[in-house]
Amino acid sequence: MSDSTFKVGLIQMRSGLDPQANLAAALALIDEAKHAGADYVLTPEMTNILALKREQLFATIVAEEQDPTLATLREVARKTSTFIHIGSLAIKTSPDKAANRSFLIDRKGDIASRYDKIHMFDVDLTGGESYRESNNYRAGDLAVISDLPWGRLGLTVCYDLRFPALYRALAEAGASFLAIPSAFTKQTGEAHWHVLQRARAIENGSFVFAAAQGGRHENGRDTFGHSLIVDPWGRILAEGGIEPCVLMAEVDPAEVAAARGKVPSLRHGRRFELVEPMAELTYLHTVREPT
Repeated sequence: MSDSTFKVGLIQMRSGLDPQANLAAALALIDEAKHAGADYVLTPEMTNILALKREQLFATIVAEEQDPTLATLREVARKTSTFIHIGSLAIKTSPDKAANRSFLIDRKGDIASRYDKIHMFDVDLTGGESYRESNNYRAGDLAVISDLPWGRLGLTVCYDLRFPALYRALAEAGASFLAIPSAFTKQTGEAHWHVLQRARAIENGSFVFAAAQGGRHENGRDTFGHSLIVDPWGRILAEGGIEPCVLMAEVDPAEVAAARGKVPSLRHGRRFELVEPMAELTYLHTVREPT
């Protein structure tokens, strides 16, 4: 491994209703990733608890300052001098609302960045499967980018994946890496997971790190798993199955510049206006430069 590259470790989990049990599982997998040489470790969405019933969720979760998973993983990051990115935790923000919050912890154990999931998973799937994330969670309203030693990281969570404008904004702000920790349903994952993850990588010329939940959970929900590390050309560097596991890949940030040099779509984006129905699109000639 050269000085310019780094090792990424993705933690695939099957979180249940007990945060302490989930933390123990995460710690074992993080230790495995660290022993494999990981410089940056990403856990999935809902690392601390995966609960659908409102009463179970709010009887268990706590405010950020009291959350034991966050406190413990901050200490692990400090002791091992590792960037630990908690894909998300359910954090109580008021008596009746929570945040689906991602935390990037630096090598000193400090919280480098926080991101609250912007897009709420409010959907009705076939077979009676239905979710209303907004019933329990307050949506975030800020896109977040953070600096790693190897380049800039854009923070997102799960359902955000379906909103490409967010990723284009992160890439235009300099993100070379896009984190998409998730708890995708089995149904939607089988249909869309791979193609959407690869699309976000290709259209932005960025690496994608997608740590996932997988399998049948304690609450009866089935998640898709298949954690992915995708390079800027859309190639899958590492993929998990359904079971909890650690995925590793060596990442070379120079591949970002190479991919964007071949297909410089970030420099070719134009603003446009939609005119009357059935008419042609009118393109403005103002090029939007990356910030």
